[in-house]
Order: sequence, then C-alpha cells, then structure tokens
Amino acid sequence: MTTKAYAALLRGINVSGHKKVPMAELRALLTELGHGDVRTYLQSGNAVFTSAQGDEKALAAELERAIEKRFGFGVDVLVRDHAYLKAVADGCPFPAASLEGRQLHVTYFSEPVTASHLASIDAARHLPDEFRLGDRALYLYVPDGLGRSKLAEALMKSPPNGVVATTRNWNTVTKLVELTQIQPA
Repeated sequence: MTTKAYAALLRGINVSGHKKVPMAELRALLTELGHGDVRTYLQSGNAVFTSAQGDEKALAAELERAIEKRFGFGVDVLVRDHAYLKAVADGCPFPAASLEGRQLHVTYFSEPVTASHLASIDAARHLPDEFRLGDRALYLYVPDGLGRSKLAEALMKSPPNGVVATTRNWNTVTKLVELTQIQPA
C-alpha cells in the first residue's frame, strides 16, 4: 500500500472567534484517525498528513464527521494530495514570482467549476483585479489585496450550489506544496 501526503483545507474556522478549532486539537484528531506525519500550518485550517487511504473525498468526509463530533459544529473540508497542489502552483497563469503573497490567491473547489458558472461576472468592471480558472481551482490576482476586492466578493457568490470553495493566499499555496512533499527515506 502506497502512502501519500495530503493537505486538509478547512473552510471558515477560527475567523472572528467563530468555529474555533485549535491546531493542537486538529493535529490530535488527525492522528487519532490513523494518519501519520500530521502537521498544521497557521491557524486558518491547513493541516498536512500522510495516509494510505487514497480517496480524497472519503478522507474529507471522515474529517468533517470527526470535527463535528469533537467540536459540535460542521466544517467543510477539502483534501488534496501533493501532486494536485503542485500542479495548481505550477499552473498559475499570473507571474507569481514577481507578486506579493497577498496579491495572489487560489480558491480550491470541491468540484469542477466552468466558465459558464462565472459568466455573470463582468471581469472588465473589476480591473485591475483578474481571475483565471484551473482544475478545481480559481486563481485570483488582487493587486490591492483580497479585503478590498469587489471581484473576490462577486466570485465567492458564484460557485454552483453544493460546491465547497475555500481560498488561500499564494504564500500558503506554496507552503502546502512544500509541506506535502514526502522526502525519500
């Protein structure tokens, strides 16, 4: 059985004192679920771990159930393996190396989102902010930061019903690629 490295991306935790999930408890929970090499990154719901279980949706569902049982509230979770995270980082259509981490973000989706899902957004109206779609991901360039972006606000209202979306800045995107890289023994 092959062990792979994964990142769990929790949506909407530890924001303004709501849905508090201490990272030490998240690490303990993942370990209790039988995962190895568990680490967390920042307080915003990023955990990395190894597992022989190869089904990302099953891993996400397992963690969602465990969080609800432990903390008493539901949290949407996306699980992605190293290869996917690296492909997203490598496929960035914006000049990531010349931008600040706060200017570039990736929104990860639970399911594919097509251009038709975002057709109602008038991209030209939101310039200089821009976005591009990728594989279950959306790249968002916001030169003045996410908090000031009307485009980001419009995009968060756009995913189809039932599609979970969670956004990470570029620094976190690249750090998750690094943290999920399994080192040879």
